[in-house]
Amino acid sequence: MCGKRKLLIADDEPGIIQLLKDYFEMQEYQIIEAKNGPEVLDRLSQKPDLILLDVGMPFLDGFEVCERIRSHVSCPILFLTARIEEADRIRGFMAGGDDYILKPFSIDELGARVAAHLRREERKKTDGAVKIFDHLAIHYEEKCVYYKGCPIPFTGTEYKIVEWLSLNPGQVFSKDHLYEKVRGYDGSADSSIMMEHIRRIRSKIKKHTDRVFIETVWGVGYKWIG
Repeated sequence: MCGKRKLLIADDEPGIIQLLKDYFEMQEYQIIEAKNGPEVLDRLSQKPDLILLDVGMPFLDGFEVCERIRSHVSCPILFLTARIEEADRIRGFMAGGDDYILKPFSIDELGARVAAHLRREERKKTDGAVKIFDHLAIHYEEKCVYYKGCPIPFTGTEYKIVEWLSLNPGQVFSKDHLYEKVRGYDGSADSSIMMEHIRRIRSKIKKHTDRVFIETVWGVGYKWIG
C-alpha cells in the first residue's frame, strides 16, 4: 500500500487541532501537530505533504512562517484564519500561500480543498515523459514506476529492464540482447542472471496486480505486452 499522506496542522487552539486531527485521521492521513511558529519550523524535517497554517499563532504568525519556509518547501500551504480583510488575503498569497480558508469553515469543504491540492501535486509529478499501461505508469524522467500511484521499488537494473522493454513493446529480446542493452558490452555478470531480474520484476508487480506485463517467449527471450 502507499504510505499515508502527511499533513502538518499548525494552530494555537488545541480544540481546532484536535478537530482537524480526528477528521483527517479518519481520511487516512498522518498528522503532524504544531501549536506555534517555531514548532512549524521544527516539524518540517518530517517532510509534510501539505501544511494547514493558522495565521494568528504566537512567536511567529502564519505569514512570517510561510515567508521563511516557502523557498525551502514545495508542498501546498493553506492558511486558516478569521481575518477577512482583502489586504490579509493578498499578504497570504504574496507570502507564498496556496489557499486562504476563513474561520469558521466547513470541515468537509476543507477536506475537499486539501484533497484537491494534493491531487494537483500528484499531477505535477506526472509531467514529462510517461507511459501508462493499464494502471502501471512509467515515468522515464524520474526513472520511477507506479501502480495506481504507489511506487514500485525497483533496483537500478530492474528499472532499466522495465524501461527498455516498455519503450519497445511487442519486440522480443533475447537474454543476451537485453543484458547488453541494460548493462552494456562491458557488463561483468553472466547474461543468465537476466532470468532472476525478470523474476524479481514480476514478483514486485504481482504485489499490486496479477496482470502480466513481461511475457516469456520460450526459446527466444522476453517482450513487453502491457
